[in-house]
Amino acid sequence: MLGQIEAFARDAERLRDCLQRTNVLPLGSGALAGSTIVLDRELIARELGFGRIGQNSLDAVSDRDFVCEFLFCLAMIGMHLSRLSEDLIIWSTSEFGFVEFSEGFSTGSSLMPQKKNPDMAELTRGRTGRLYGNLMSILTTLKGLPSSYNRDLQEDKEALFDSVDTISAALELFPAMLPELKINCERMEAAANDPNLLATDLAEYLVKKGMPFREAHEIVGTLVATAVAQGTKLNAIALADLKKLSPQFDVDVVGVFDVRRSLGSRRAVGAPSPENVKAQIKAWHERIGRGD
Repeated sequence: MLGQIEAFARDAERLRDCLQRTNVLPLGSGALAGSTIVLDRELIARELGFGRIGQNSLDAVSDRDFVCEFLFCLAMIGMHLSRLSEDLIIWSTSEFGFVEFSEGFSTGSSLMPQKKNPDMAELTRGRTGRLYGNLMSILTTLKGLPSSYNRDLQEDKEALFDSVDTISAALELFPAMLPELKINCERMEAAANDPNLLATDLAEYLVKKGMPFREAHEIVGTLVATAVAQGTKLNAIALADLKKLSPQFDVDVVGVFDVRRSLGSRRAVGAPSPENVKAQIKAWHERIGRGD
């Protein structure tokens, strides 16, 4: 979830940036050449809450960049929600069994009694296509228009309002759905303890002993192929067999296959050591508390 929050934070930043660029008052631009009536456009902008006024009347009536940019921001939010939905959907399958949706956000199958359908997540994933379609619709409408106002521009309303309604519904759904997820920690831990997941750690073990990574990668690739062919795991290969490929393997290689040790050693900024994860959680709590 820490990876997900980074994406949604970028979405929030995009929306703030979008507002700064698009909060421009067109009033007073007329049909294309302004008006002979003297207007204090700056005063009107302040009274109506706009950040500034449009500086060119022809552009002001032609411009729908604000619609396109806003729709792009919504499409990005939808994409991130869709990817999160896909993760949760996959993790809820019997093959993974990492999470289980609550009854309020899933339905039973009309045919298979044992099946639980993650309806809300699937609908969110599916409706992201509407957000993309609305963005492409207005871009396609705009691409061939001459300068100034054209009646075609009325088409922006349907795309805009539909995207707002679609993403608003999704954003209301997830804060209610996520806290009700049942997390199967035991199943996750069992999956993470697969020694073959630590093949990269094994290559890095050799690198730390002075071997070039390309060579270490090739050796470990050979070991993985051997383990697969024998129907076993990397940690089951005898030390004598490891030494046949490289004398740099030693008795300490056993420690490579400890997943907790592996996580603890990933201390670079952004990596998932327990200390880093705790620090990131604390930082996000503080940032959210500040309203950043």
